[in-house]
Amino acid sequence: MPHDTPLISTIVGGIVLAFIFGAFAHRLRMPPLVGYLIAGVLVGPHTPGYVADQSLAPELAEIGVILLMFGVGLHFSLKDLLSVRGIAVPGAIVQIAFATLLGWGLGAFMGWSTGGSLVFGLALSVASTVVLLKALQERRQVETERGRIAVGWLIVEDLAMVLALVLIPAAASIGGEGHAPVEPLSAALSSLFGLDLGIGGMIAMTLVKVALFVALMLVFGRKLIPWTMHRIAHTGSRELFRLGVLAIALGVAFGAAKLFGVSLALGAFFAGMVLAESELSHRAAQESLPLRDAFAVLFFVSVGMLFDPNILIDKPLPILATIFIIVIGKSVAAFLIVLAFKKPLNTALTISASLGQIGEFSFILAALGVELGLLPEEGRDLILGGAIISIILNPLLFFLCDRMRPLLDGAKREDVVADPAPAADAIATQEEMPREDDEVHPTALSGHAILVGYGRVGSIVGQNLKSSATPFLVIEDSDKRIGELKAQGIETLSGNAVMRETLDLANLSGARSIAIAIPNAFEACRIIEQARSVNPSILIVARAHSDAEVDELKQYGADTVIMGEREIALGMVDRLAQVHHESVPYEDGHGPDTIMPTDDPPPERE
Repeated sequence: MPHDTPLISTIVGGIVLAFIFGAFAHRLRMPPLVGYLIAGVLVGPHTPGYVADQSLAPELAEIGVILLMFGVGLHFSLKDLLSVRGIAVPGAIVQIAFATLLGWGLGAFMGWSTGGSLVFGLALSVASTVVLLKALQERRQVETERGRIAVGWLIVEDLAMVLALVLIPAAASIGGEGHAPVEPLSAALSSLFGLDLGIGGMIAMTLVKVALFVALMLVFGRKLIPWTMHRIAHTGSRELFRLGVLAIALGVAFGAAKLFGVSLALGAFFAGMVLAESELSHRAAQESLPLRDAFAVLFFVSVGMLFDPNILIDKPLPILATIFIIVIGKSVAAFLIVLAFKKPLNTALTISASLGQIGEFSFILAALGVELGLLPEEGRDLILGGAIISIILNPLLFFLCDRMRPLLDGAKREDVVADPAPAADAIATQEEMPREDDEVHPTALSGHAILVGYGRVGSIVGQNLKSSATPFLVIEDSDKRIGELKAQGIETLSGNAVMRETLDLANLSGARSIAIAIPNAFEACRIIEQARSVNPSILIVARAHSDAEVDELKQYGADTVIMGEREIALGMVDRLAQVHHESVPYEDGHGPDTIMPTDDPPPERE
């Protein structure tokens, strides 16, 4: 067996160091991805000690991007994508143009060529899909309107960058600074028939190929992929099902890149989106989650490997200007664009914070620009430095936006109060104003029950609380479920119960009980810990899937923990005893007054 194993050493070194520094960052109340980036810097060529294989790390990271985008597609239906096209398409185009203009100005000021400055500006204009999704998932906003707009915005940016990757080599060759066009179909037509398509022809060819891929996915893939997964599921083999999920995600992404020139991430996204229409989508998301998380970590490690810390000392002013464009310029532009479309303040703040960073496409553009001789290596270093620092600052940007919302919202209300318009006109104006669709207000309940989560378990608990006239409210983060709850007249708070602010809005100190119906034991422990510290006498009921989870939840302060598997076993034992020992007649609990679950979410929610 060979002892020189760069693949194994790269994976082991990256994951082990990412775990150590990620845990350390979490201990300091920082996002773990900060630790992943630091781990990448330490195994990179610019720091002493072990150096990971720089050719393998980006390819491993690309697998993480594919799986992550596939997971997003599983939760992002075609209807969701079309519902945000009115703001995502024009908003992304305007924001890309503005950021590119700022980057071009900085490049021109530093004496770079026009082509290099434009490549630099384009690289600063596109945000990282991985960073965006991590931020939205941590805040449970992927399925909200804000999350759908942000993801749709990124999809438009990805499509624009796919087009840019085709046009940049063509523009370089026309200007005499680079190589011939690298677009395969254009090159084939040029060699076979002597046709010179030019930039216009290459744009048309790229759009045709992307449109053809999308059409094939929506017409054939929409039927073929769900049918394939159903056939695999009927085999009863969990291993085959998991392998099928990975084969579809990786296979479609690779095929889209090779046959249609579409990015790997975009191909995986459409594969997940067409599978989302199947009832097996939740199971597919669950099975692919561990690998998605592992390879997403390798993405951040690979980014850290590219960063040369010396640039912070050698080029302090250019790096500050680059960070200003990424974090401030793009965010302010996105904020104003969203408000111009008359979207709520919460949405504008979320979108602006989401786009205040750059990532994977920026690295690809930088590498291409250097390879073509358009962008100096100094520009690539500035892009990498801006990416690292902006990714580290992105959680702080979200924090600042959360703190700014009450101030901006208060100023908005003062403007409305100061308006001397007649009452009738004021009412009409308020009706025309966009509502803060996910704005939350403190509850007026006291002595009530708090129900966290409204899935299979929570829906049964909630409906029985309602039928017994027990005052209660639900904390939920799914827009669909929130709409259903409000239609039933059930008080609902939109948000994540792990956040202390959400629990305060639920009047935790005045509640008599809290039922934690979410299946995620880690989040449940955080909720229990906060609930017990705020209200020591509150009754806390939680759910678990194993004896270890039962012990952990009780250690954090839960009064009662129900383990589903144990209750199922006891029910089966009772039924068997009633038959074999002629005990009391069995009641199956499916009478007309029994409330059954109304949905079927995955065991582990993202």
